[in-house]
Amino acid sequence: MKIHIRLREILAERGISQRQFALSMNMRIATINHLCSNSVDRVYIRTLEQICEALDITVDQLIVSVNEKEDAADK
Repeated sequence: MKIHIRLREILAERGISQRQFALSMNMRIATINHLCSNSVDRVYIRTLEQICEALDITVDQLIVSVNEKEDAADK
């Protein structure tokens, strides 16, 4: 099972750029860019909590599990 952080999709749905969001959160732009990529291998729980609070979402809306077979078929 793979885990996917949906931050890129959520920001796009809300019309918020990664840069805008990073600045509003007082986080490094590189941190938000990394969390929006498909290569995230670790993240601090507190960072996820801050993102959820800022976007008024739950952690299960931000993080989803991805079936690896479906993921491979998409590539």
